[in-house]
Amino acid sequence: MTQDLIRERQAMLAGMTPTLKAGSYHFCTTDAATVPASLLSRSLAIFREDKGTALILSSEDAQAHGFDLSMPMARIVLEVYSALDGVGLTAGVAGALADAGIPCNMVAAYHHDHVFVPEAMAQRAVEMLLAVQRDATSLPD
Repeated sequence: MTQDLIRERQAMLAGMTPTLKAGSYHFCTTDAATVPASLLSRSLAIFREDKGTALILSSEDAQAHGFDLSMPMARIVLEVYSALDGVGLTAGVAGALADAGIPCNMVAAYHHDHVFVPEAMAQRAVEMLLAVQRDATSLPD
């Protein structure tokens, strides 16, 4: 069965079901000409930028490779199947968190969007996103 993709902002927010995942993550970067194969296979995400390769690694992997551990992040998965051309999910989530003073880094993947917030703010972020979801659910279409 193929999952229907959602494109409309209110429907995406109403169906986002934010889920806090276990684990602690770190945004890391390396300018090494070649990224070690062990990092490629263990990274949650990789993005090649002009100034280096950015990686999202578990705390264990970041520590094992000598990366900075000063900003542990929690990962919240938005369980809605938003379309790649859907408009407004990232803005709605990032705006609500910003209004609450919670910084976030958004990663839009193929199946779901992922919200990374400072670990100490994770529970509050989930509560804020659940409130956004409730509000979007209660609005008329």
